[in-house]
Amino acid sequence: MDLFVKNGIRPTSFRKEVLDIFIGEEHALTVQQIEEALGEHDRITLYRTLRTFIDQSLIHEIVMPGNIKKYALCQDCQVNHNHGKHVHHHEHIHFHCKSCDEVFCVDTDIPKIQLGKFEIASLEIQAHGFCPSCAAKS
Repeated sequence: MDLFVKNGIRPTSFRKEVLDIFIGEEHALTVQQIEEALGEHDRITLYRTLRTFIDQSLIHEIVMPGNIKKYALCQDCQVNHNHGKHVHHHEHIHFHCKSCDEVFCVDTDIPKIQLGKFEIASLEIQAHGFCPSCAAKS
């Protein structure tokens, strides 16, 4: 409930159910995974809920190669409004496991990147390899 208040989201039973799915996972989720966890639901309501969660910085969208979208609960994300646009900053790396195909948000120190006269509005770093569970199986 505190996350709803902190992010300015009106709590509903459906939104609580969707948030509980995110809280119960340590990796990012596809819409299909969320739908499977929900069971019977209205798809339009789910997409509106995800959009609200993104707009209010409760979750963030991760676009993987092949335009595959996954969603993760925000932990250390920051929101700025540059040039009239909502800009969501991640201070972590998105790690894609090549074995289980899951995506994890990994906290680590990210060096400051300067690109001359270019102003960076958003920066996404993706790493690919094997998560601890899959690496232990090898």
